[in-house]
Amino acid sequence: MSETNTIDAQHVELTYADGTEAVTDLTLEIPSGEFFGFLGANGAGKTTTIKVFATLLRPTGGTVTVNGFDVESESRAVRESIGYMAQETSVDPELTARENIRFACEAYGVSAADRADRIDDLLDLVDLADVADKRAKDFSGGMQKRLDAATALVHEPPLVFLDEPTTGLDPKARNRLWDYFERINERGTTVFLTTQYLEEADQLCDRIGVIRDGSIVASGSPAELKAQVGGAVLEIELADPDEATLERAREVAAGADLFDDAPVEITDSGLSVRSAEARRRGTDLLVALKEAGITVTGFNVRDPTLDDVFLAITGEGLDADEAEVPGDGTPSAATAEVDR
Repeated sequence: MSETNTIDAQHVELTYADGTEAVTDLTLEIPSGEFFGFLGANGAGKTTTIKVFATLLRPTGGTVTVNGFDVESESRAVRESIGYMAQETSVDPELTARENIRFACEAYGVSAADRADRIDDLLDLVDLADVADKRAKDFSGGMQKRLDAATALVHEPPLVFLDEPTTGLDPKARNRLWDYFERINERGTTVFLTTQYLEEADQLCDRIGVIRDGSIVASGSPAELKAQVGGAVLEIELADPDEATLERAREVAAGADLFDDAPVEITDSGLSVRSAEARRRGTDLLVALKEAGITVTGFNVRDPTLDDVFLAITGEGLDADEAEVPGDGTPSAATAEVDR
């Protein structure tokens, strides 16, 4: 493994006992200090992958080193060197914020001499210093999430896994967590984020990997991935978007031969086309639709987003709930190890 790589995964495979291949020939290298986003649709393999990296599942093929430790032969060392924030919070609601962090310090073996300063530092980092001595059960969902994140960092791990950490939060709470994640990354912590919010990945991540059918199918910075999609996106809304009118409008757009054979897609309210010609030829399409007797009520040309990237790469949407594990979730020749 390169000394600068926090995660080095080579040709990783994980096949469950019923023969389901959840991860197939996955290769991924994550440099130290990177904020990495991991995206995948329902069942693509992202949750299985993160559990392999965190030693919660043992791979059935390939090699993985995390912070220089092999996930199979040195699993305990891996777990001692990472933080893991799952989708569900693990804070004790009956304890105060300070007590929750103190308990985590004890569990992770933080020395008694360092605990007080570590607790104060983390409370300040996650903006909970003012409520440090209030019980967690009285906290909002966003506050509990921030407290949970603090407990995952008490041992100052060089790598933290965030598995859909902002799911279910309102936008204000989500933005506060984003700020926190940026701050820990600025401190040098490598962040591995899985998320269902493409805006989140776009704003936070240095680089993004997209997994499909158990393998990485695209990777790069958000800007690089958007550039791969090619061209701007033209969106048109119709006054009467019934099925017949939508199909007729699509035929008019395709027949006008304006966008270098780029496919014209039907949306709920009109048409969408992604093309390098979108900005230059958009008004020509409006004219063609008007001449065909089709009334347009909305017109917009925008740069591609990660939503466009994801759809172009995978051909499907990014679902909120992932259901990857078949049957009893037991991998062949693999065991789950959770002892911390």
